[in-house]
Amino acid sequence: MRPLSLRARALLALATAAAVPPLVILGVRRLGLDDGWALAAAMAVMLPLLAWLAACWLAPLQRLTRALEGAVLSYRDGDFSLNLAPDGPRELAGLMQQHAELGLALREQRQHLAQRELLLDTVVQNTPTALVLTGPGGKVAIANLAARQLLAGGRSLTGLDFATVIAPLPAPLREALQGEADQLFAVTLLDQPEETFHHSTHAFRLQGQPHRLRLLRRMTRELSRAEVATWKRVIRVLSHELNNSLAPISSLAHSGAELARRGDTTRLPQVLASIGERASHLHGFLSGYASFAKLPAPRREAVDWAAFLQRLGTLAEFHVDGELPAEPGWFDAAQVEQALLNLVKNAHESGSDPDEIALRVGTAVGEQRIELLDRGPGMSEAVLAQALLPFYSTKRAEPGAPSGTGLGLALVREIVEAHDGRVTLANRDGGGLCVTISLPGSAVPPGR
Repeated sequence: MRPLSLRARALLALATAAAVPPLVILGVRRLGLDDGWALAAAMAVMLPLLAWLAACWLAPLQRLTRALEGAVLSYRDGDFSLNLAPDGPRELAGLMQQHAELGLALREQRQHLAQRELLLDTVVQNTPTALVLTGPGGKVAIANLAARQLLAGGRSLTGLDFATVIAPLPAPLREALQGEADQLFAVTLLDQPEETFHHSTHAFRLQGQPHRLRLLRRMTRELSRAEVATWKRVIRVLSHELNNSLAPISSLAHSGAELARRGDTTRLPQVLASIGERASHLHGFLSGYASFAKLPAPRREAVDWAAFLQRLGTLAEFHVDGELPAEPGWFDAAQVEQALLNLVKNAHESGSDPDEIALRVGTAVGEQRIELLDRGPGMSEAVLAQALLPFYSTKRAEPGAPSGTGLGLALVREIVEAHDGRVTLANRDGGGLCVTISLPGSAVPPGR
């Protein structure tokens, strides 16, 4: 039997309330009592009856209210397992059925999200890229296995202050993590060989709170593969250039020998001149590459920053940003000058406004730092990873103009590393590139 609806229950209660008083009054009058007693008897019967009818009518609503309250509290606690059974009047039974369907949908969505979170957590934890997510106040919210091994020897980082975590790390790694720009840098960890990392960082808001995601990717293996590929490309370039010069020289030498055998000396000077021209071209080509391979050991000396930059300013257009250190630099002035000239040349060729090309000099504990900044297009992650490799160039030859040799930044790297320093490349906020040269601090011997 189908349960009565709320409207039917209300009509039945009203009909009962309307029919009972006349019946009671009629029965009292038949007993011979006056109207006062009849009215009192009717009231005595009606009030309990109305209370009972109201309780019967409201009981399903009260049960539904309690059930919905319990379900809402369960949902607030993340428990979607509570299921309301359809019961009571037809309207309330329909509402409970819809609520049951809602709970089922929420459970399915919760299970789907849990599976996706498990998959995402598995991917994040097992990726070789070190990942650290910091939340408000610089607290570590997420750190995957690679990040824990790199930054804390495998210990958990969740809930720790990020600045405290990175404080004992080597300076290059610590400075990269403190920065807010993508960059490539090299660092020596414990007794391991020097490794190259690429650092990228992104700021965003999560649940209305500021968060920052930092990614550290080991680039040593990729750079090694790229370096092998680069050297293969160099061998092909050298072979092509040697063949282009040696083949004509061989042909001209054979022609000269034939002319000499015939005694025809009128054309012999022209043949010898052609041989000399090709030999000179080949010598110039090879000497340019040999200068990179035969970089002499730096001869460090005390260098006055003002005089050094004034001389550099006569060779390239840039401006000095900030004050110069009071203490002198300690490096091979000629080699560092060549490195900075290469950087300034690259800055101009990037399309940066000459007024935006700046050079900063600063000192820290045991370190000298030179920064060359421009407002060009910057570099993509792929170019950042390979820009310091020998013979790697992004320049494309225009009609009538040679392409880049790929030695500019590589020579900068060789010069700086010969000084026991390091070079880092980082894109600037707002566009452009920042090339940082870090050299050991002044070590002027006593008496100099």
